[in-house]
Amino acid sequence: MKVSYNWLKDYLESDLTPQQIAEAMTAIGIEVDGVEEQEEIPGGLAGVVVAEVLECEAHPDSDHLHVTKVNDGTGEPLTVVCGAPNVAAGQKVLFARIGAVLPGDFKIKKSKIRGVESFGMICAEDELGIGNDHAGIKVLPADAPVGTPAKDYLHLKTEAVIEYEITANRVDAASHIGVARDLYAWMTLNNIPCSFKYPSVDAWKPGVGKGIPVEVQDATAAPRYCGITIKGVKVGPSPEWLQKKLMSIGLRPIDNVVDVSNFVLFELGQPLHTFDADKIIGGKVIVRRASEGEKIVTLDEVERKLSADDIVIANADGPMCIAGVFGGINSGVKADTVNVFVESAYFDPGSIRKTSKRHTLQTDASFRYERGADPGINEYAAKRAALLIQEVAGGEIVGGIEEFYPAKIEKKVIDLDYDRIEKFIGKKIGHDTIEKILSALTYEFIEKREGGAKVAAPSYMIDVTRECDVVEEILRIYGYNNIDLPQHMKMSVNATPSPEPEAIRNGISNFLAANGFVEIMNNSLTKGAYYKGLTTYTEEKSVTIVNPLSSDLNVMRQTLIFSGLEVVAYNLNRQISSMKLFEYGSVYSRNPEMDGKTLASYEEHPAFSMFVTGTPEKSWNSQPGKSSFFELKGYVDLLLRRFGANLFQMEATAAPADIFSEGVAYALPGQHLPLAVLGTVSPAIAKKFGIRQPVFAAEINWNTLFQLVKRDKVAFKEMPKFPEVRRDLALLLDE
Repeated sequence: MKVSYNWLKDYLESDLTPQQIAEAMTAIGIEVDGVEEQEEIPGGLAGVVVAEVLECEAHPDSDHLHVTKVNDGTGEPLTVVCGAPNVAAGQKVLFARIGAVLPGDFKIKKSKIRGVESFGMICAEDELGIGNDHAGIKVLPADAPVGTPAKDYLHLKTEAVIEYEITANRVDAASHIGVARDLYAWMTLNNIPCSFKYPSVDAWKPGVGKGIPVEVQDATAAPRYCGITIKGVKVGPSPEWLQKKLMSIGLRPIDNVVDVSNFVLFELGQPLHTFDADKIIGGKVIVRRASEGEKIVTLDEVERKLSADDIVIANADGPMCIAGVFGGINSGVKADTVNVFVESAYFDPGSIRKTSKRHTLQTDASFRYERGADPGINEYAAKRAALLIQEVAGGEIVGGIEEFYPAKIEKKVIDLDYDRIEKFIGKKIGHDTIEKILSALTYEFIEKREGGAKVAAPSYMIDVTRECDVVEEILRIYGYNNIDLPQHMKMSVNATPSPEPEAIRNGISNFLAANGFVEIMNNSLTKGAYYKGLTTYTEEKSVTIVNPLSSDLNVMRQTLIFSGLEVVAYNLNRQISSMKLFEYGSVYSRNPEMDGKTLASYEEHPAFSMFVTGTPEKSWNSQPGKSSFFELKGYVDLLLRRFGANLFQMEATAAPADIFSEGVAYALPGQHLPLAVLGTVSPAIAKKFGIRQPVFAAEINWNTLFQLVKRDKVAFKEMPKFPEVRRDLALLLDE
């Protein structure tokens, strides 16, 4: 990323040198790689001077070459062979002497062309790097002084260019205005004389008629879209000032209209696109998602196959460009363009990111859009571009701004506590300092109070959503170097470390496995018919699947009981009549009153279940006996006692009758939700699974169980005063 020092001073007036500016940028979080002192044109056009064509005759051995006599101010006229069609006697031109090196490392040598010796070259604009025109030589005004070095005549300056890097969240600093704005805040805080201004668009006024209308078919893809129509422009080379601005940061001038869009991009950070208005078939700009497989030929002459996830700017005939990424070859501004449509929009960052990666296209526009461009600057940028196009290419604005902006993107409102901010920073910097920094960064103070304020973050700060984000901005401008290093290191010691959930789970699993249980794992999807007619787990609370694989997997389970019964039935059908099972898993539900419109209406929480059924086989240390509710209750009681809980100290109520024919629900004192529900599965429920023998089941709320875990207490004792003494004892024993 580059900014020009001279360009920067168009918005930020100060006496700081380029090196001082670079140091300040690094101090405020814009890391500078280096400052390069470069000439506007590489080599500074050394050896190129203003000269006069004294004579011009046709070449005796060519139908297009001319033999000229040139006065370069050294006294003796020089013979120069020139192929430009517009060369004529009496012209003042830019002449490259023998030995001069032009841009592109083109060295001028003495040569013989069709038998005539030539002692230099009369130059065209593109040969000198001051434009793109190669139709003929560059003709100067008649009063241009012969012999004057081209560097002096063209007022070429040594340009200081600052190269820097930004982090992914600082796309607001990817422009001259963005850098100038941050520097202004830093200079203001440090009482350095300066002034900051945005380019004026006061000259803007709508024209007569109506511009090209805009239709946005997907508001999530393009929440805001602005367009301005300009008729009667004259496309040609940009004026010298505009070309120099672009070349200073390494851009090649193209034409006056396209150069304006590039200029505004690097001035304000807002990507623009200019269309040939006469090529907008149907007379309407359409912003939509591409059709799957739709094709477009982009500016690099590559035919690209589009995805349905790509956003395109289209007309009635098809896509004109890939929105926010790359233009199409047939809709852009050309030399014969007369009418122009200027686009200034805000596109969904995620969509632009995916499109850029999918087509392996990384452009200056996509770089900014995918990181989050400023949605509040679209109208201003469109006006700025339209006024500049009028200035450099003429034309008239038709109508006003055609804008799509159905839902305004509101600024983030953040409540600040100044004392807490200073605690975050680690230094009392003063409430006035906090407000001074925020004001300079264009934060809007909605409400001020003693010791705090409510502020609206500027729209260009897309990553500022919380108070801690504001602290980062304050500290960045205040300066990390201004925060004193503490003399004492402080740290927090957690005397009662939280238990690891995985360790607790492993302990429970080992305990149950030692008691003959087998762990099972089921799908979270289950059959919605299981919940029909139930009051504990109603159909309305089920989280349904939009496109289920089958009717057996059409909802997400509300309980682990049913998935466990599926396993019991599966094993019974394979002549395994005795089982002890347990399962960890998540259960899901939704709040019907919230209608599932937001994520808040859905709930997910972990659960734990146990199942006992059948008659255990005879063992060497036990007699066979049928499984019972009390066997299951004994396991649950032993399990809870490991966590410091006792069933007899809990509040007991009847288990849900629609699930259990008999059973009990245990809850901790003062809690509404039960910790554990256990009992004999209702015959009606068992029948749904084809189970004919009694099944005893328990379901435990894992979150509540985990809260019961006792934390180990840390015991402290005084350090011993004396060193350790070891003694070996020998004992004599009677035989």
